[in-house]
Amino acid sequence: MNHLLPTRTAAEAEARDPVHAVLPVGSFEQHGHHLPLITDTVVAGAITRELEAAYRVFALPPVTISCSHEHHAWRSTVSVSARTLASIVDDVYDSVTRSGFRSLTVVSGHGGNYVLSNVVQEACAAGRSMALFPAKDDWKDARRAAGLTTSDHEDMHAGELETSILMYASPELVRDGWQHADWMADDRRDLLTLGMRDYTPSGVIGKPSEASAEKGKAALDSLTGGFARLLTLFGHLHDGRP
Repeated sequence: MNHLLPTRTAAEAEARDPVHAVLPVGSFEQHGHHLPLITDTVVAGAITRELEAAYRVFALPPVTISCSHEHHAWRSTVSVSARTLASIVDDVYDSVTRSGFRSLTVVSGHGGNYVLSNVVQEACAAGRSMALFPAKDDWKDARRAAGLTTSDHEDMHAGELETSILMYASPELVRDGWQHADWMADDRRDLLTLGMRDYTPSGVIGKPSEASAEKGKAALDSLTGGFARLLTLFGHLHDGRP
């Protein structure tokens, strides 16, 4: 069973002697009719589980509500302010470093969490060891590795990539109807002003009909391999070994 929350005991976690903490950040927002409101949390959690399985890192429980203001037209979507999300990440960093961890990576499963980039930039400028993952190029690499038919611009929300990852990581959460849920809206230049509803009636922008569990696994495998770059950057990985 793939749990959405970490299930290790304190003793089990200490036995692995991790030096780097990983904080998944999801969201609670609409994802069309075929994916659940917790989709971004599931994505961030799936990436974090794969990282913990591959490297000596400490997986934290996810932040499940974040900045989903572009989805406000759907009353099932819930957001916190950018200030609140930034404060949560800062507080978590302070806590884990006081506990002996040397660095923190924030794994964001929601593209609308723009503030996280600024949080990481400011933290590193102040001498903290923090990273945001996956970067845009990590996602591009994952798309290529998975053989996705859509680009990151075309496949913005509840489309081929997210549906594929859930098909692999938590297939029980994917509702029927994904086969016919495609919706394209390539010109979204006023998205921040208008919100999602002006661009999609269903909440989908992308092609979930192209999704598969195989693509989801390949995307996660690519992201897991790409994470080694950050561990090397922080001095936690040498010659491919933790």
